[in-house]
Amino acid sequence: MLIIDRFEGSWAVVEFNQETFNIPKPLIPNDAREGDVIKINITVDKKATADRAEAIKRQADDLFED
Repeated sequence: MLIIDRFEGSWAVVEFNQETFNIPKPLIPNDAREGDVIKINITVDKKATADRAEAIKRQADDLFED
């Protein structure tokens, strides 16, 4: 269970398994408040991953061009 402990500047401090960590506020719903339980669904963006890998390959190819 993820619980919003507090907001600090541009961060939401979230408690999970008796530990706290920061999540950027823009990733938290606007109507979320301290004490709210939130759900996070993390997925892999395969297209963005492939695009990024291709961009890195192009940069490496340009850098090490003969």
